[in-house]
Amino acid sequence: MTTALITGPTAGIGLSFARLLAAEGSNVVLVARDAQRLEQLASNLRATYGIEAEVIAADLTVRADSERVEARLADASRPIDMLVNNAGFGINAFFGDSPIDDQQRMLDVLVTAVMRLTHAAVPGMVERGSGSIINVGSVAAWIAGGTYSAAKAWCTVFSESLDRELSGTGVHVTVVAPGFTHTEFHQRAEMDMQGLPEFMWLDSDAVAAAGLKAVRRGQAVSVPSAQYKTLSLLAQYLPRPLVRAASGSRPNERNRRKG
Repeated sequence: MTTALITGPTAGIGLSFARLLAAEGSNVVLVARDAQRLEQLASNLRATYGIEAEVIAADLTVRADSERVEARLADASRPIDMLVNNAGFGINAFFGDSPIDDQQRMLDVLVTAVMRLTHAAVPGMVERGSGSIINVGSVAAWIAGGTYSAAKAWCTVFSESLDRELSGTGVHVTVVAPGFTHTEFHQRAEMDMQGLPEFMWLDSDAVAAAGLKAVRRGQAVSVPSAQYKTLSLLAQYLPRPLVRAASGSRPNERNRRKG
């Protein structure tokens, strides 16, 4: 029986990964800050799917907490077969208007934690000759959207590079780059998304399913849905001045202009 470690599994895409993997019979290690929500989820997964669900309450912006998760990933006596780096959040403010500590925390979760947890997982996977790493990125990686976009761009290039580096080892790395997805992400960031048409929203289960399919195919980048495949290609190949101009239509910018 395989074991997957998932960060940020209590809602949205992370919850979808947890449920889909548990439904396949995989044991799960659940990592998030909210111990109560983690325990509730673990209990539900055990009861529904008959799998083992381990809980690690950890704040990935705190180095000591991150190191506890890293130690679990590196524990050869309890191998992790799949790592899903999903935890993340956004900030509804321009860079200059946002406290630098908030920007740092976002980078700690979206970049530093992804790097450190992956680094902890890779040696054991390579030694065993098998393993999967899914990093949840975003189509925002290809636009000019502040620190969040920059972090997701790092995540994309890191994932592509590592997948190539691990070629022939039996370990595969995939970055899943969805667009707007029905999760708690925008609510937590207090973003007003009422003006976004419904056809632009993705389902978190579909995003997670696409990610699992992609990593098992050895696909380095997965962009779920036809509309975001098209938009991501445009963002990658259009002249950058056009991309920068198009990147301006964000909820927080519209709110600022109204103020």
